[in-house]
Amino acid sequence: MLDKIRNWRVRHIVARRPIAEPLWRDALRRCAPARRLGASDQAALRVLATLFLDNKSLEPVQGLELDEADCVLLATHACIPILKLGLDWYDGWHSVIVYPDAFIPRRTHTDEAGVVHETSSVMAGEAWGRGPVILSWTDVLRAGKMPGHNVVIHEMAHKLDMLNGDANGFPPLHRRMDRHVWTQVFSETWDRLRDDHDQGLALPIDPYGLESPAEFFAVVSEQFFEEPSALREHLPEVYRQLEQFYRQHPY
Repeated sequence: MLDKIRNWRVRHIVARRPIAEPLWRDALRRCAPARRLGASDQAALRVLATLFLDNKSLEPVQGLELDEADCVLLATHACIPILKLGLDWYDGWHSVIVYPDAFIPRRTHTDEAGVVHETSSVMAGEAWGRGPVILSWTDVLRAGKMPGHNVVIHEMAHKLDMLNGDANGFPPLHRRMDRHVWTQVFSETWDRLRDDHDQGLALPIDPYGLESPAEFFAVVSEQFFEEPSALREHLPEVYRQLEQFYRQHPY
């Protein structure tokens, strides 16, 4: 019965708020991972993007205006990681806040001596545990223009990572996945790349992925969808784990 209710609701939303064909064609043109999909997967992605726009609140700030094409593009990027997982994997949060450009969140922390410090850094995106995803629109539009980069996929990967707690590079794995293999592959690869970086060697991924295991998972997720052939060539074991997790074969 629940499946029937859910399917009826999906059909109702898709019928009530369809993505117009010109908008969908524009999104495919501007989103390479979506453009590479077969026809049936593109159709499924279109439904997911429709549901995403119905379920989430896109909130431009600081004078930014997003038109329908912009919203469809953002939703298309956002739904790439959950194409084979379903929108339920994005439950528990509601808002996508979009700044015109990179933003600088200001935070305070108190050290062991009781001294309060204020920190700030320029960011292209941020994901809060049970809160919003925050994006720079300038960086959203850069997706695919810098090899392997997609800030929307990056932040959505963090959201998936946080489904079972703090972001730590260990999202909730599927039943048939081996958590020990995942840990070994990601830990050993991360350690090896850190050593390579310390020695001044070129890396096959954005060095930002070496900041933490959480960032490593998000960065390789970006590359898995944006440059799958490169990830498969240089980090084949990581590629295989992501292939199992996302249940997709983008290469």
